[in-house]
Amino acid sequence: MSLLNQIIAAVFTVLIGLVSGTIYIMSDSSKSMLLNQLESHSQDTATHLGLYMAPYIAEQDSAAIETIVNAIFDSGYYEKIQVTNFDGDDLFTALRSPEISEDVPQWFIKLIAFNTPNIEIEVTHSWAKVGFIVVKSRAGYAYEELWKGTQTTLIWFITLSLICVMFLSTLIRWILRPLKSIEKQALALSNREYIEVTNIPKTKELRSVVMTMNSMIKRVHTMFDEQSKNIEELRRTAYIDELTGLANSRSTNAQLSDKLDNRDDEGPCSLLYLHISDLTALNEQLGQENANNLIKQVADKLSAIGENHLGSLIGRLSGSDLVLLIPEPDRETLTREVDTLLDSYQELFSFYHPDSNQDTPIHIAIVSSNQDITAAQILSVARIGIDEAIKDSAASVYKTLSTAESESTLADWKAHVASSINAKQLFLQYQEVRATNSEDIIQKELLVRILSQAGEPCAAVRFIRIVKELGLIAALDKVVLEHAINHLHNHTDSAPLAVNISQNTLHTGSFEQWLIDTIKGKNIAGKLNIEMNESSVLNDIDRVVTFKQLLSKHDIGFGVDNFGVHPRGFSYLYKIHPNYIKIDGSLCKEIHQNAEDRFFLSSLVTAANSLSIPSYAERVEHSEQIQQLQKLGVVATQGFIHGQPKNLL
Repeated sequence: MSLLNQIIAAVFTVLIGLVSGTIYIMSDSSKSMLLNQLESHSQDTATHLGLYMAPYIAEQDSAAIETIVNAIFDSGYYEKIQVTNFDGDDLFTALRSPEISEDVPQWFIKLIAFNTPNIEIEVTHSWAKVGFIVVKSRAGYAYEELWKGTQTTLIWFITLSLICVMFLSTLIRWILRPLKSIEKQALALSNREYIEVTNIPKTKELRSVVMTMNSMIKRVHTMFDEQSKNIEELRRTAYIDELTGLANSRSTNAQLSDKLDNRDDEGPCSLLYLHISDLTALNEQLGQENANNLIKQVADKLSAIGENHLGSLIGRLSGSDLVLLIPEPDRETLTREVDTLLDSYQELFSFYHPDSNQDTPIHIAIVSSNQDITAAQILSVARIGIDEAIKDSAASVYKTLSTAESESTLADWKAHVASSINAKQLFLQYQEVRATNSEDIIQKELLVRILSQAGEPCAAVRFIRIVKELGLIAALDKVVLEHAINHLHNHTDSAPLAVNISQNTLHTGSFEQWLIDTIKGKNIAGKLNIEMNESSVLNDIDRVVTFKQLLSKHDIGFGVDNFGVHPRGFSYLYKIHPNYIKIDGSLCKEIHQNAEDRFFLSSLVTAANSLSIPSYAERVEHSEQIQQLQKLGVVATQGFIHGQPKNLL
């Protein structure tokens, strides 16, 4: 029972007790008053009869006495009138049974129990005693009057009580309004969500509770922010180049390897490999400070190009080498951007070295690929391109690692991809996410495939660029989700499924309503998880928060993929509070070999655990990694160590 109802019940109980006591006192008082009234009435009647009938009693005229008594008795207010002579002989007796109206309930009669007295007077005539008159009033009259009074009192009590209860309910609700906020705050706190109550109540006790809760939450929030700052500082020390602010060599190599090695969902990409020739001579010509400023501005301009391409990766491989990986670039746009970049570098070099007539010592190799390629392969080709550019004194050189396709073949493939999505003819596989301390399957992450014209499943690298070109990414995500929902509904013993959706899908206006309509009537509670990568989450945090709240209402989980590599840090966890995070594979690749990686990953997991957010690690390939991850508090792993992707039946 709620506090409000308890207070109302308590007040109502007190009112009932108060009114019950009042009714009892009033009834007892009324009973005494009525008894006195009946006694007085009987006394008056007997006195008047004695004065009037004295001659008749003296003469023992029974006929006259009967006439007079009946005239009085027939009024109905008397139960008994008896006239006797002085010797006690009965001259006349009028008697009726003690009738009580049927309107008066028996329990009330038994509760009140009137005992009306017999009033007896002595009759004298001519100074001689001639007889006696006994009068007893009818008790039924008293019961009826008292019952009517009690009924009226009860009706007024019930009416006034209802009015009072409604008034009290409204008043108490208004007084206890802050308790709703406190309850919401406490429930959020139990879920490791920290919200402050802004409407501070004026009631002293409630105000004290709210202020205390707010103070505690502020301290927790401050502690989390400080923890985030410390971990971010650790990340900068371990993975960020101090001069340029870009990913350092170790981080860049790890991220390139993670994106390109053993991955089939990246699609076509281009690598811009920037090399500054003879950095030692440049330091001597410009001075170390100017040379550092030049390198910093070179990195900033390259980074500006990366900001124009969603999902790009930029880093510093060495003192003189920078790389920028761009997914699915447009060749003409990229060429134009590189030409503009080289012109700006020439102006920049002229600014720092105005007396020199030589060209800028900056060379760029652009390597484009639309096929599977490892990080080592694409870097090797890029370095060869740099050597050629230096040898030929060229500012840039282009290299292509592509499988040639005729225009007709490409057009046919585009049509086939579009047709497969529109017809919902997809082939789904999954990769298991297993607990680190057992072989239990925590979830299965779905991988989408499209069957080729020959009926062979094609990896995402072959069609993802086309899907985006055709604007079908949201349609693709919907088809995958629909398959997942139907599978879970038809296979109630299935492990939970995880589906990764794109940022574009979330921004499709009708997506949320489509999802609600699709899951309606489906038995999938607690079995479906939707994931978004960290970059997409950070691009629109408010929208993601709203989306996560919608998923929670329908018992659908939400996870953050590729967690821990975005330069903006992870303080957003406090606001979004996902159901789990998947730590990016680049952070786990050398976890069993590098103490610095272990320390950083341990800090990430600790921060997530402080919000009760479980941590999973993705792209795990060695048992040594699992052992270290388990020690660090990671609860589950995903990767080829658990086997190749399997078909979703």
